[in-house]
Amino acid sequence: MHQGFQAFKLFRVAAAALALTAGAASAAVNLPQLRIDTTQTTVSGLSSGGYMAVQLHVAYSATFRKGVGVVAGGPYNCAENSITNATGRCLSGTGIPTSNLVTTTNNYASAGSIDPVANMAQSRVYLFSGTLDSTVRPAVMNALRTYYRSFVPDANVVYRSDLAAEHAMITDDYGSACSVNGSPFINDCNFDLAGTMLAHFYGTLNPRNNATLPAGNFVEFNQSQFITGHGMAPTGWAYIPQACAAGGSATCRLHVVFHGCRQNVTNVGQQYVRNTGYNRWADSNNIVVLYPQTSTAAVNSCWDWWGYDNANYARKSGPQMVAIKAMVDQVSAGGTTPPPPPGTTTLAAPTAVTTSNIGTSSVQINWAAVSGAAGYNVYRAGNKVNALVVSGVNYTNTGLTPSTAYSWTVRAVNSSGAEGATSAAATATTLAYTPPPTATCTTASNYAHTIAGRAYALYGYTYANGSNQNMGLWNIYITTTLRQTGPNYYVIGTCP
Repeated sequence: MHQGFQAFKLFRVAAAALALTAGAASAAVNLPQLRIDTTQTTVSGLSSGGYMAVQLHVAYSATFRKGVGVVAGGPYNCAENSITNATGRCLSGTGIPTSNLVTTTNNYASAGSIDPVANMAQSRVYLFSGTLDSTVRPAVMNALRTYYRSFVPDANVVYRSDLAAEHAMITDDYGSACSVNGSPFINDCNFDLAGTMLAHFYGTLNPRNNATLPAGNFVEFNQSQFITGHGMAPTGWAYIPQACAAGGSATCRLHVVFHGCRQNVTNVGQQYVRNTGYNRWADSNNIVVLYPQTSTAAVNSCWDWWGYDNANYARKSGPQMVAIKAMVDQVSAGGTTPPPPPGTTTLAAPTAVTTSNIGTSSVQINWAAVSGAAGYNVYRAGNKVNALVVSGVNYTNTGLTPSTAYSWTVRAVNSSGAEGATSAAATATTLAYTPPPTATCTTASNYAHTIAGRAYALYGYTYANGSNQNMGLWNIYITTTLRQTGPNYYVIGTCP
């Protein structure tokens, strides 16, 4: 009987993979606004997605206070903007300064860079680490468990660390053998991890829907509405139960799921979106599941958990963080007051618009807050310069030309996206450009470059700091010449 059951599982995997290969994706649509109980929003993720889930839970704890699930991730801000830390202690678990990370978290909260840490006291946390995990060692998850003790009551935390599983999302009926470490990084370990996490967050659930899920409930949505570039794909995916669809009367819950490295739709098709177990529970329990996607432009298709895209990767201001929060806000906005007719002004014009921190290619624009504003848009010469609505009262416009005069205006935005009146203009002239000193070159082994801080290693390969150019295998035998063109910025080449 066991052999027959295993054969059925293998057939189901093959059939699903064939269907995902053959099925044509529908055109992407804008993420719908649905009736969501915003007190019930939760998040989970695997590997880099596990780190990302922790970042969202900590930085936006007012939004994700209900709960977080982490599979083979690690403590908040573990890498501290260092690829050496990311590929060292944050994968091995050796030397993670947990107490320092707790202090940093409290400091960020005091500065307003993240939400107040008190929100996490209400959270339910589910942690999973396979005993065979050779990518993110169990010691890393042990450090995460220690980290959360500073913010979440022990009674609210479940830590499963006794299953002989490799580095993967774990299911009870789909994927590779439990001991496999390889694509698609979904392993059949006879354990329903997705369902277990959701039950920890929400309590007793209705039985899952084991029948074929309605194809129309899978939505490919336009991520470019929220962000362009920054390692994120043009589209993401969502599973929306019929009862939760736009126009429905049901009030539903929202769960955000982050895939791991090399697991986006380009890498593994729709396997993570469709076969990790979340949707079957979501369908029978009115849970909308959001699956944001990285692009292959991201390093190894990973989420930014060490600063490869932005130094503020773990704060509310990190580009990927802002984009995910905007997705959550939009999908949760059903039933709100519709935007006013075009041309209707409901918000005052921002005042005290000034410029500061003027550089050769960037200027910071500042303004006073407007009552009732959900955010702001910044315009230069009549063109909006911010990709996402600005949540604070300043914005740095980059990519400017040295020794050039510019002018900016600001408009407040309400929760429906409608803009208010235009502010008075603020002007500035960028500084003149001073050529950098003559470039210097260093020829050394790839290993020596990483030790000297000119490059970093990731998954056995070496990448130049700044340019992220692939230098080849990380060892003492391959020699590369690196040319420094700026502070901590290196390119492969030679000096004149």
